[in-house]
Amino acid sequence: MSGLGPSLRSMTRFADEDLQGAEFRECDLTGARLIGVVMQDAVIDGLITNLVVNGVEVTEYVEAELDRRHPVRVLIRSEDPADLREASRQLHAGWAATIERIRRTPGIERRSVHDEWSAVQTMRHLVFVHDSWFRRCCLGSTQLFTPMGIGTTVEPYRGAHGLDPSLDPALDEIVSVRAAQAAELEAWLDGVTAGQLAARAPVPDDDAWPPYARGRSVRQCLGTVLNETFEHHGFCVRDLDLIEAQDAE
Repeated sequence: MSGLGPSLRSMTRFADEDLQGAEFRECDLTGARLIGVVMQDAVIDGLITNLVVNGVEVTEYVEAELDRRHPVRVLIRSEDPADLREASRQLHAGWAATIERIRRTPGIERRSVHDEWSAVQTMRHLVFVHDSWFRRCCLGSTQLFTPMGIGTTVEPYRGAHGLDPSLDPALDEIVSVRAAQAAELEAWLDGVTAGQLAARAPVPDDDAWPPYARGRSVRQCLGTVLNETFEHHGFCVRDLDLIEAQDAE
């Protein structure tokens, strides 16, 4: 095996295959090699680094363009508490605008495309993100999570922490919980210092989610909250655009 990556024998090999319309979901494609391919109208979405296209490493170009389109990304990466406070404010404002958009088309919040989460499912997942990555990891809370949250599908965490997958809360109920969580986060950010952010996260010493948070800093755990809030807002807006375009046809 080469020190530069996996050997060819360790890789699944597709030769002269017709993969038009194929979908790879939640797949690890690290080290994948696509040689002599035809790739038109393709979409790649995920954690992408060191991507080389026709001999050109394009990750930096993509990241710079994303920063240009979404300046809040720069704030999210900052170590300055003032920048992080502003990032949180902008993220909350973005979600508030999207919720108002949803209200203008009753029922759209429960529709989905391409097997993605609906808008209400996305917001319920962010309820879970706040409880796990902020309350547990930044505050050290051992309280049960908000029952309406949608968490991981990984066992044994699927039904843990007080989550109730049988719930089907209304939009207003979800929005109310998310507003309270946003207020809690912003109040904490108003007083947090750079030293507190750099400290080791006070993750409770138990076997609850997230298992890989131990050893991270408070800043890293906060970054997960902010990044999830940003990324899932983008997914939600993308799918609302698709649904509205379908309805307009």
